[in-house]
Amino acid sequence: MNGAPFSKSEMMIVAAARELAGQRVCFVGVGLPNIAVNLAKRTVAPDLELVYEAGVFGARPARLPLSIGDPTIVTGATAVTSMFELFAFYLQGGLIDVGFLGAAQIDRFGNLNSTVIGSYEKPRTRLPGAGGATEIAAHAKQVFIVMKATPRSFVPRLDFQTSGGHFPGRRASGARGGGPAVVVTDVGILKPLPGSKELALSVTYPGIRAEEARAAIGWPLALASGIEPVEAPTASELAVLRALEARTEAAHRQPVRLPV
Repeated sequence: MNGAPFSKSEMMIVAAARELAGQRVCFVGVGLPNIAVNLAKRTVAPDLELVYEAGVFGARPARLPLSIGDPTIVTGATAVTSMFELFAFYLQGGLIDVGFLGAAQIDRFGNLNSTVIGSYEKPRTRLPGAGGATEIAAHAKQVFIVMKATPRSFVPRLDFQTSGGHFPGRRASGARGGGPAVVVTDVGILKPLPGSKELALSVTYPGIRAEEARAAIGWPLALASGIEPVEAPTASELAVLRALEARTEAAHRQPVRLPV
């Protein structure tokens, strides 16, 4: 086992990045997916083409973008297009291998909520909304999801379904993509079972037993047959991840200079 100390969040990000080994084109969501994909680009998937919703294909950001509209994603990019062209010709055209998403809530079939907590009419919390996640979830060849696991986020029933997972009638709906293939959490990795497509614990982390993972999920979590362990983050992976995060924090501290 690797001797370098690491946090549960670092284990999650490293595990998410490793899932991208061998992938070619990834549509990057905001937040945790952004960190995981940029780590993968610098470690296990150097040839990965990063696609951002703002209209950037083949992004090569020098640091972690602060948002999907951060100018750093444009520098060195293969192409900069309109959002219409990106979604119509790249995503709906079947050119996206992986859509990497996060959300506020997820259910046992990988359906996602990023719209409201509580009732839609009078929500307890109004969330950022769908953005491009609904289209990504529908049309990417496969969807990867990364979220910290709590019973409040992994729920038996969503307060609002923003993006579709393996819901009944998915194919008839016109969704061409394969749906959620991997859900990376800070207590393990969930994957859909054959047939039912219900998410099941498939990969465990060092020091986290299946019972702890199941306690973090808001439904009776199924266990895959032949659960596999994953190796701890290497010192090299941790160094790259921490350097990325340090550069991003430094960028946040830079003063905003308005034109005069």
